[in-house]
Amino acid sequence: MHKITFFPLGNADCCRIDLEGGKKILFDFADTHDPEDKDDLRCDLSKELREDLEESNRDYFDVVAFSHLDKDHFKGATEFFYLEYAKKYQDGNRIKMNVMWVPAALITEQDPDDDEARILQKEARHRFREGRGIRVFSRPERLRQWCEENGVDLDTRLNLITDAGEVAPEFTLSADKVEFFVHSPFAVRQDENSVEDRNEDSLVMHVTFEIDGVLTKALLLADSTHEVLSDIVDITRSKGNDYRLEWDIAKLPHHCSYLSIGPEKCKNKTKAVEQVDWLYKEQGQSGAIAVSTSNPIPEAGTDEDKDDLPPHRQAAEYYKDIVAELGGQFVVTMEHPTPKAPKPLVIEIGSSKATLKKSVLGAAYVITSQRAPRAG
Repeated sequence: MHKITFFPLGNADCCRIDLEGGKKILFDFADTHDPEDKDDLRCDLSKELREDLEESNRDYFDVVAFSHLDKDHFKGATEFFYLEYAKKYQDGNRIKMNVMWVPAALITEQDPDDDEARILQKEARHRFREGRGIRVFSRPERLRQWCEENGVDLDTRLNLITDAGEVAPEFTLSADKVEFFVHSPFAVRQDENSVEDRNEDSLVMHVTFEIDGVLTKALLLADSTHEVLSDIVDITRSKGNDYRLEWDIAKLPHHCSYLSIGPEKCKNKTKAVEQVDWLYKEQGQSGAIAVSTSNPIPEAGTDEDKDDLPPHRQAAEYYKDIVAELGGQFVVTMEHPTPKAPKPLVIEIGSSKATLKKSVLGAAYVITSQRAPRAG
């Protein structure tokens, strides 16, 4: 059995994939919990991950992916992980990353405005220069320029680069019973000498799991907008690869923002653009599970409902209708199993495909109406 765990972190992301064979993959890391706030319902992510690794008698993840350089995808990572580029980040208590997965923009971005982002960028650049322990997704012209400016021979690093439309080589269906197909970032060829970014911001993947010959498929959609999703759909369909967009599990984009569905929030339910509607309605499989990594969905007329920040009630209504048609489930990380006591959300993947594991509320359950602090 494989497992995917989504953590209650407010409007922030971390997803752990545990493979049947024992390998562990982490997508993003945002330790948003405030230990000084007794009413903060977000989980202590570092504690959760450390305890799980200790149970497995390991101090590393096989892969840690950073989908992009937004704070809600890397907060606290430079205090948690062992970084190879500088000794001050190498004490024995830190967790190792055998391989980093990053979009090319994480390396090429000029002067990130966040200290932690700059540290992660230094780590990614160090590994790329060394030629080991990293996989870079997409090959834009800016990466070639960065290599030329920094004395790196790009041609000797091609084994570290995977373009959209390819499968990441660290895992295979035959050996690991999983494969990761890359949808984004993607680039287009302008001429015979130039390849330019079309979307550099987020790492978007289609994951295929296999157990006893049964395939279960997941979409990890990062912070994709409806424009990016539309491009992904158009490109994938033009190549006859519709099956690469089938989903039993969807990690919904950007904390249930309406902008990942269409250009207008709408009054009661966001109206999806054509490609996004096709992605969810036609490619969703029977019993599918849609996960919103977000704060609780606001109620109509409340202050949260009037907030520009996600989650948006109108977007949630769209997703709820989708999964209702599929006989599936719409789940919010900060509402599972209840908004008053959120716990990590675990999806088990086996010969019966995806099953949401029931959470049991322990004796420490405390009644409180406090919501997690809102964040972008």
